[in-house]
Amino acid sequence: MTNRLAEAKSLYLRKHAENPIDWWPWCDEALATARAQNKPIFLSIGYSSCHWCTVMEGEAFSDIAIADYMNANYLPIKVDREERPDLDSIYMQALQMMSGQGGWPLNIFLSPEDLVPFYAGTYFPVDPRYGRPGFLQVLQALRRYYDTEKADLQQRKALIVESLLTSAVLQDGTTDELEDHELLRQGWETSTGIITPSQSGNSFPMIPYTELALRGTRFNFESRYDGKQVCTQRGLDLALGGIYDHVGGGFHRYTVDPTWTVPHFEKMLYDNGQIVEYLASLWSAGVQEPAFERAIAGTVQWLKREMTAPEGYFYASQDADSFTQATAVEPEEGAFYVWSYSELQQLLTPEELTELQQQFTVTSNGNFEGRNVLQRRNSGKLSATLETSLNKLFTARYGVSSDSLETFPPARNNQEAKTTNWSGRIPSVTDTKMIVAWNSLMISGLAKAAGVFQQPLYLELAARAANFILENQFVDGRFQRLNYQGEPSVLAQSEDYALFIKALLDLHQASLARNENQSSQTQHSPLSTHHSLWLENAIAIQDQFNEFLWSVELGGYNNTSRDSSQDLIVRERSYADNATPSANGIAIANLVRLALLTDNLDYLDLAELGLKAFKSVMHRAPQACPSLFTALDWYRNSTLIRSTTEQINSLIPKFLPAAVFAITSDLPEGSVGLVCQGLKCLAPAESVEHLWQQVEKSQNRALD
Repeated sequence: MTNRLAEAKSLYLRKHAENPIDWWPWCDEALATARAQNKPIFLSIGYSSCHWCTVMEGEAFSDIAIADYMNANYLPIKVDREERPDLDSIYMQALQMMSGQGGWPLNIFLSPEDLVPFYAGTYFPVDPRYGRPGFLQVLQALRRYYDTEKADLQQRKALIVESLLTSAVLQDGTTDELEDHELLRQGWETSTGIITPSQSGNSFPMIPYTELALRGTRFNFESRYDGKQVCTQRGLDLALGGIYDHVGGGFHRYTVDPTWTVPHFEKMLYDNGQIVEYLASLWSAGVQEPAFERAIAGTVQWLKREMTAPEGYFYASQDADSFTQATAVEPEEGAFYVWSYSELQQLLTPEELTELQQQFTVTSNGNFEGRNVLQRRNSGKLSATLETSLNKLFTARYGVSSDSLETFPPARNNQEAKTTNWSGRIPSVTDTKMIVAWNSLMISGLAKAAGVFQQPLYLELAARAANFILENQFVDGRFQRLNYQGEPSVLAQSEDYALFIKALLDLHQASLARNENQSSQTQHSPLSTHHSLWLENAIAIQDQFNEFLWSVELGGYNNTSRDSSQDLIVRERSYADNATPSANGIAIANLVRLALLTDNLDYLDLAELGLKAFKSVMHRAPQACPSLFTALDWYRNSTLIRSTTEQINSLIPKFLPAAVFAITSDLPEGSVGLVCQGLKCLAPAESVEHLWQQVEKSQNRALD
C-alpha cells in the first residue's frame, strides 16, 4: 500500500511512498485540507542523499503507532529541499531561531491558517535516546499545546514572524561604515580565518570562503594569515584527503574529522563543480601541484562516466550508503568506497600493497569501522605503480578497468541497485534529476578548468549541459529549475538564474579563443556554438531575472518570482553562503561582468543598488557572506581586456579574478591590447609586457 508520494517525480519523496504516514506533497490542496480540518501541519524537509533523512524514514516514519497518531492529528507534508530551496530556507531559519542549530531532516510544525511555525527539530528517534524524546511523545505534547495554549501559541508565532521579517528586510543598523577597500580587507581576513586549518570538528569544502580568500591574496593585505599558504593547504586537503575518491574520482560531501580522512560519503554535484573551479583557479594562481590536476581529471572522468545523462545534463547526487549484497535489508554507509585490508591483500601484489601503505592511509585495522578510506600521505605525482594499483581497485569496484569503462549506468533507486547484475560492487543510488543551479556550478568549474588546462573535453561537457538547459528549461517562456527525465518543472529561483548566467558568462570567456580557431571538423560539436551566443543568452536570461525577481523596494534579488510566492510567509533575498554561494553575491558579480561586456551601464546601476542593499550585513556579519565580498571585488576592480584571439588565449590560463576578455581586431596601430578599468581606459598597450603590467595593476585597485 503506497501513499500520495508514489506519484512524485522526486526520488526523495518516492522513498517515503510506502510509509504508513499519509504524506502529502506541498500543494494548495494539502494546505486547504489542513485549514478545513484545523490540523497543524507537520512539515518534513530533506533530500535524497541525506543519511539521517534515510534513517528517520526507516524508523519513525515507518512506525505504525506514530503513523496512526500523525494521520489522525496532523496534516503531514513532505518536501524535497532540492525542489523547493525557498521553503527550506525560510523554515531552516525558523529552526535556527528556535534551537540555535540547523540540519536535515528538518521537521517543523506549522499553524494551518498562516503557515507560521511554532516548533521545530531535526532527527527524532522512535524511542527516547541520544538525549532526545521519542517522536510519538513529541507529537502528543505538541498537539496538546496547539489545542490548549492558544494565547501562548499566538505570542510564540508573532515573535517568529517578526524575526523572519526583520531578517528579510535587513534594516541597516550600522553607523560607522568602513571604506570599500577596508571592508574588502575585513571580508578577506574573515574568510581566510574561517578556512585556516582547525583541530576539531567536521571538515567542509566551504568553497565560497576559499574563493574569496584566494582572490584576496593578490592584494597583499596586512594580516595575521599567510593567505596563499592557507589557500594552498585547503587545496591539498581536498586533493589529497579522504574527501576525494582516489579510485573513482569525484569529491564526497565532507569529512567527519578535522584531518580530512573519513568522509560522509555522498557525492553532490554542487560540491564537485565548485571544487573543480577552485583547484583550477589555485593552479592558475601559480600553485601547480600535480595532485590538483589529477583530482580535476579524475572528477571529470567520474562526471562523464556516472553523472552525465545521455542528453548532456548532469545528475544531482549519489547516496552515501550502498548494499553489500542483493539480499541485504539496509544499505551500509561507504560500502561502495572503502577497502578491508584482506581485500587489498587479495587484489594487490605484496610490493604494490607496500607502496600503497607508504603513500596512503592503509593499515590492517583500517580507519573507518575496520576498513580503509584512502587518503594520500604526500603531495606530488603518483608513481606508475600506484596508478596501476588504484586501477586494480577500480576494476574490483566497477567490474572493469577504468580505461575501458565509458559509461556506468545509474542505480535510480534501491530496487534497481539490488536487482541489477553489477559486474563489481553494488553502487550507491544516483538521484538523476537535473537541477539548473547545480548544473551551472559544474559548467562553471569545467569552463574554468578548460581554460586553465587547455582541455577541449572539459569545455565540450560544459557546453552540452548548457545547451540542454537553454533548449529544454523554458515553459511558456519562463525559466524552470528542474528536469525529470525530459520534463521541466518548478519555476527557477534566484540561485538558478544567478548561477546559470555566471555559467554562460564563464563559457563565453572560455570559448573565446577556441571559437575563432575552430576547424571545419568540429563545426557540428557543442563547441560550435559561437561565443557570442553564450553572451546573448546570458543577457536574455538576466532580463527575465530582473523582471520577475528584482526587489524594487529593497534592492537585490528575491529568492522566488513575484508571481510564485503566494505560499511563502516571507520573501527572502539570499545573501548568506552555505554549501553553495549566495544568489545575490553571484548575481551582483554577474551584473558587473555584463556591464563590461555590453557597455550597458544599467547593469552597473543595479550592481551598485545590490551592494548597498546588503552593505549592512557585510559590515555586521562578514562571516556570513563571502560571495558578496567577491561581488564587491568585481565592482571595485573590474577590468576589461580587449585584444586579439592570440593574446587572449595566452591570458585565459592566468589568475585574473576580476577581469573579462573581449576579442577585437580594431586595435590602435602598434598596440597589442586595450585595458579598461571600470569606466575608463588606459593607453593602448604597445607590447605583451606592457599589457600584462596594465592588467596586473588594474586587478589591484582595491587599495588605490
